Amino acid sequence: MKVDVRYSKMHLEVEVPDENLMAVCRLKPVPPLDDPKSAVEIALDNPIGTQPLRELAKGKESACVVVCDKTRPVPNSLILPPLLRRLEEAGIKREKITVLIATGTHRPNLGDELVEMLGEFVVDNYRIENHIATDIESHADLGWTSTGMPILLDRRYVKADLKIVVGLIEPHLMAGYSGGRKVVCPGIIAMPCMKIFHGAEFMGHPNSVTGVLEGNPVHLTAMEVANKAGCDFAVHVTLDEQRRITGVFAGNVHETFFAGVQLVDKVAKVPVPEPADIVITSSAGYPLDTTFYQAIKGLVGVMPILKRGSTVILAASLAEGLGLPRFREIYTEFQNWDEFKRLIYSPDYFREDQWMVQEQMKVAEIADIWVYSDGVSPEELELAKVKPLGSLQEGLEQALKKHGSKAKVVVVPEGPYVMPVVNHSAN
Repeated sequence: MKVDVRYSKMHLEVEVPDENLMAVCRLKPVPPLDDPKSAVEIALDNPIGTQPLRELAKGKESACVVVCDKTRPVPNSLILPPLLRRLEEAGIKREKITVLIATGTHRPNLGDELVEMLGEFVVDNYRIENHIATDIESHADLGWTSTGMPILLDRRYVKADLKIVVGLIEPHLMAGYSGGRKVVCPGIIAMPCMKIFHGAEFMGHPNSVTGVLEGNPVHLTAMEVANKAGCDFAVHVTLDEQRRITGVFAGNVHETFFAGVQLVDKVAKVPVPEPADIVITSSAGYPLDTTFYQAIKGLVGVMPILKRGSTVILAASLAEGLGLPRFREIYTEFQNWDEFKRLIYSPDYFREDQWMVQEQMKVAEIADIWVYSDGVSPEELELAKVKPLGSLQEGLEQALKKHGSKAKVVVVPEGPYVMPVVNHSAN
């Protein structure tokens, strides 16, 4: 059977022998909204758990609207114009509105990226600014969380009279699901917070995984920070494989998040009858697969269905390389995963971006990781402790030789957006 796997802004085809193919895991089909533009308008005026946005904005002098960076395909050009219009209609002057990009610890988004992310109208008419996690002076000190994390939050958000977040609800490898509280934390927190929030203890917690909220320290700490900072209004969307909107949830930041999670949970959890010998996956193409830092999400997403000793084959364009220089540098500091584990759990070791290497380690402890990419050299992939491939088909053929003619293969074309799970009754 021929299966398409998302890669950059296109698809790659891989042919899997029918006798080996156990499953192709895709999002369960949900009808996209017939008129998403109207759905956004209706949601803004009929919110969940709070007053309509116009009412909340009355009497306010300033507003900060926090949006995700380019790593999340949020349809901001559809959401922001009606949202911003309501703020102005309520009396907030345009020059008092800031659209703040929640970069977390990622690089700033600039130039044409902003037009792609936000649309020309927003870029041409509103102040767009990036959160910079390393600029400590630009953050306000809000104290500490119950887990001992300092709460250093972007001052532009803290000082705004009206605080709004816009996000996408999808499975997330650490926080269970993206969106909601996560747009605030880690979206606009300072780098020193990350030593706890994405430190080895939090990342190594058994509940800091995809699709789990209960007892998840990443989720619970982000909730605590969002409550401490305050959030007056949120707009969340859910998307299908074609990036079409399947749901709009506006209103209270937590209520809208949990409403969206219910929908995502129904469509993203896909059962397979047993763990696989070989899993072929992606990082859902552009924009997540432009760096290996982000593409690791595709690996982690399929972890629940990996048999110990199995092989996972990842397709990722890596058009921007492995990631930021600091991320690449981490791989030069250790020779094997046992050494890396000793490093990250030692009291004096902390590196920015180490959390994604730790996530990769979780997969590497179960399976061999092979990667096809035309964006980086084989030497770069080997530095990242993975086996480079000439093609997906080549990788599958090698994996079948490794695991034998009866090997069970699962294909997950949209790695991070699907939650494959083993369910023995799925036979």
